[in-house]
Amino acid sequence: MSKFTTSNKSQTDWELLNAVDDENIDLSDIPELTPEMFAKAVVKRGLKDKETKILLTIRVDQDVLTWFKSQGRGYQTRINSLLRAYMEANVSHIESSGQQYTN
Repeated sequence: MSKFTTSNKSQTDWELLNAVDDENIDLSDIPELTPEMFAKAVVKRGLKDKETKILLTIRVDQDVLTWFKSQGRGYQTRINSLLRAYMEANVSHIESSGQQYTN
């Protein structure tokens, strides 16, 4: 596997961008935002609706927890996402084998 490196140097032509007048910016591919749209907006972190979650005590290896915490804020959500992906993969496997899944 090859490693790709990324550069922190911007490839944006800032001089050209700063020279463009606002009225010359093509906005045809986005709708105009209205105050009503902002009033109805809901801020979400993630793609799915928030489901009811339960408080759970679970034992995991210290190095596993340390690694997840080192990834920063939201580590519990990431753990939940991985468990959900595993569950969904296995539900698909169970259903394709003719077995029943009940929650």
